[in-house]
Amino acid sequence: MGTLLIKNAEIITMNRANEIIIGDIFIKNDTIHSIGTELNPNRADKIIDAKNRTVIPGFIQTHIHLCQTLFRGKGDDLELLDWLKKRIWPLEAAHDEESIYYSAMLGIGELIQSGTTTIVDMETVHHTEFAFQAIAKSGIRALSGKVMMDKGNDVPIGLQEKTSDSIQESVDLLEKWNMFDSGRIRYAFSPRFVISCTETLLKEVKNLSEAYNVKVHTHAAENRKEIEIVQNETGMRNIEYLDYLGLANERLILAHCIWLNEREKKIIKEKGVHISHCPGSNLKLASGIADIPDLLSMGVSLSLGADGAPCNNNLNMFNEMRLAALIQKTTYGPTAMNARSVFEMATIGGAKAVGLENEIGSIEVGKKADLVILNLNNFHTYPSYDVDPISRIVYSASRDDVETTIINGQIVMENKVLKTIDKDTILYEANRSIKRLLKRADFI
Repeated sequence: MGTLLIKNAEIITMNRANEIIIGDIFIKNDTIHSIGTELNPNRADKIIDAKNRTVIPGFIQTHIHLCQTLFRGKGDDLELLDWLKKRIWPLEAAHDEESIYYSAMLGIGELIQSGTTTIVDMETVHHTEFAFQAIAKSGIRALSGKVMMDKGNDVPIGLQEKTSDSIQESVDLLEKWNMFDSGRIRYAFSPRFVISCTETLLKEVKNLSEAYNVKVHTHAAENRKEIEIVQNETGMRNIEYLDYLGLANERLILAHCIWLNEREKKIIKEKGVHISHCPGSNLKLASGIADIPDLLSMGVSLSLGADGAPCNNNLNMFNEMRLAALIQKTTYGPTAMNARSVFEMATIGGAKAVGLENEIGSIEVGKKADLVILNLNNFHTYPSYDVDPISRIVYSASRDDVETTIINGQIVMENKVLKTIDKDTILYEANRSIKRLLKRADFI
């Protein structure tokens, strides 16, 4: 990878001192080697002049479905369970190896272009190997896993699996991909949600997560009908049931958590569970608005995710930050969810969720070089004089302001040109793939 010097930038460090400095960043291989002023340019293989640019930690999205990117626009105007049963599950069941690969690449291209450098990704039942191949080639940092679903009503044949097969395939993928490329790729067990998983499977996921020391990524308390089904089947609400199974711990990442009672909030806080807040998806599916200000006041670990392309319909962290801030203000008042708290969720909060707060999420010496260079010199982000730069990013900036994205010390996009993904090929293959899947799912 060599050495890289970023010069003359406004650097939003997100370190413990919350420093914002004007200076240089020297990167050696995959790591931030030094931060300062007038660092020696002769030490660098490459120099990026970032004068009048802003450098931030790469965004960390803790709930993504790369396998669903091809379905953008195919699941509009439905609530969660209908959305799954009528559109998403049939399309996931229609996937093949090639379509999974191009769906992942399509999503990753969008993520990199909008400044996301790390994701927590949940795939579908089959062909997850090809999503991992896309992740490996693209350079993005990811925790990913095969979705697990060994029970449920109205599940297409193509998504039905035996408990033993689900577990074995997950372990095989873990043993191949976990810690790939010096830890850039990691595995996360990914049971879909309680109503798709037997108790036997969930108990084994708990045991395997503990044995391999890897994360568990699932959905919980997203929809009131979902909660009703879980209560009827188990006699408990979602979080109580996950706690009963031993899954509620610091390795668990829960997407959504909109409908929590006080006991569930207490379990989440006391057990160190991480919540991925997905405001765009929650609004589009009419699922509700999570009580994030209350969870923040409790000290719960919170981060952000766009969810999947067919329930958002984009993977843009700038949208998620703005929504996360604005939707709470009508209930909690204008000071709720200020720009800094939301930006923390998008960066260091995501790092804590994935257990990598000592490696990513802020710009500090010794951390991985996961950085984004923004050009905020535009009508929609001015004036800049005497304005908090984090406010400019959360409330005014857009993905169009992302100029360069660096992951693990590798420039994956420079001056808006993708370096690891052939855009024209991916767009062509995306259309070719979805046409094939729609026909296979009998939608055309």
